[in-house]
Amino acid sequence: MVARGLRAGQTRVLFVRTNKGVDMAGLAESAQLLSDGVTTSSDLVGKALKAAMDSDLNAFRLLRASEALVEAKAADERLAAGERLPLLGVPIAIKDDVDLAGAPTAFGCAGDFPVAEADCELVRRVKAAGAVIIGKTNTPEFGQWPVTEGSFGATRNPWNPDYSPGGSSGGSAAAVAAGIVPAAVGSDGAGSIRIPAAWTNLVGIKPTRGLVPTAPDPELFHGLTTSGPLARTVADAALLLDVLTGGDYSAAVTAPVRPLRIALSMRPAFTAFRVRVDPDVRAAVYAVARTLMSLGHSVSVADPAYGLIGLSFLPRSFGGIHDWTRRVPDAALLDARTRHNGRVGRLLGHGLGASRATLGFFARRIGAVFTEFDVVLTPTTATPPLPVGSIDGLPGWRTDRRVVTACPFAWPWNVLGWPGVNVPAGFTPSGLPVGAQLLGPANSEPLLISLAAQLEAASDWAATRPPIR
Repeated sequence: MVARGLRAGQTRVLFVRTNKGVDMAGLAESAQLLSDGVTTSSDLVGKALKAAMDSDLNAFRLLRASEALVEAKAADERLAAGERLPLLGVPIAIKDDVDLAGAPTAFGCAGDFPVAEADCELVRRVKAAGAVIIGKTNTPEFGQWPVTEGSFGATRNPWNPDYSPGGSSGGSAAAVAAGIVPAAVGSDGAGSIRIPAAWTNLVGIKPTRGLVPTAPDPELFHGLTTSGPLARTVADAALLLDVLTGGDYSAAVTAPVRPLRIALSMRPAFTAFRVRVDPDVRAAVYAVARTLMSLGHSVSVADPAYGLIGLSFLPRSFGGIHDWTRRVPDAALLDARTRHNGRVGRLLGHGLGASRATLGFFARRIGAVFTEFDVVLTPTTATPPLPVGSIDGLPGWRTDRRVVTACPFAWPWNVLGWPGVNVPAGFTPSGLPVGAQLLGPANSEPLLISLAAQLEAASDWAATRPPIR
């Protein structure tokens, strides 16, 4: 963290190990405190709203101050009457790419968007679990960049506000890392949960395609995107995943972990740009590998056979941008790069059928790594967090080069639709968080969660938090 009053060239690293109280309680702990009558939803929600309003991180696109307080009061009455639900009365946040009744879904764009008439299925499940949604978090236009900057300004990283918390779920990540809410929902179409989790010292889970409902949409970004949790601990991320999926991933947190065969890969899939893994990131991932070996797992260097999987990614990614350009009230307000990408998506639309047809081929080719290994370990990103404004004013191709070379490791798993978990991997010498991702085949969430929980017990990453701002 850069202390207030210091310029970038005068950095001194400052970490704070906090004593957890009600204000910094996690998701499960908050639910337990409410159930035990130690605190009230009105108190927790009120403090979360105040923290969001007082923050200079620009994590929220929209706050539901009056609605959330009414819902918190109702939650207190339900708790007093003896009702118990997994998240009854707990404040959380959701990303501004899903429909919440009574609020617009702008997905990072400028314009006069109509309010949604009904909750999407994801929001319905969050509410059914009793959570109080305090607001919708900031995101870049259509979630297309790994920094959260755009028409609603730049979201800043709680560890150092001169840097981005990542994207596109950067608002959700910043809100959780700063302690405004104990957990938040993000979405991941090319790493958009895992990247901001890596850059803010959080756990982020991208689930298997289809586990989290996308209704009323049949799919998101032609199957690339799925929603998932961001939290400070594996247990909290698993609890929110339970709510989103209706599963019991929390059981995996305490499940014993057998000795695993882990493939360490520092080589990303082919892109049109030369990728160099930052030495600090490389060292952090190697440190995670050493921790895994100390826990009894075997780690060997091995690379998945990605081939030209980007040929399957591009039509779906750009096609999704094209789809969203038709939803905005005024396309002229979009970033010129977004409009260009939308036009590319329209041209690549003819390749969507071929993109889907090749999925089986790439799943077999890349999935062959799991005949020898149980889990793949890679960097989540190739670089530490990017500075705020790092893509400002760049033409399209230079923007692509900047974001692809910074974040080349996550997107193939979106094509495959398989799960990935970011785990905090430590900090650069200047105090910026970096992450590593645990990757598995379809429906391997329990194994990845168990392994992440074992790593957390050995590392205790949640005890180190950014200073209160």
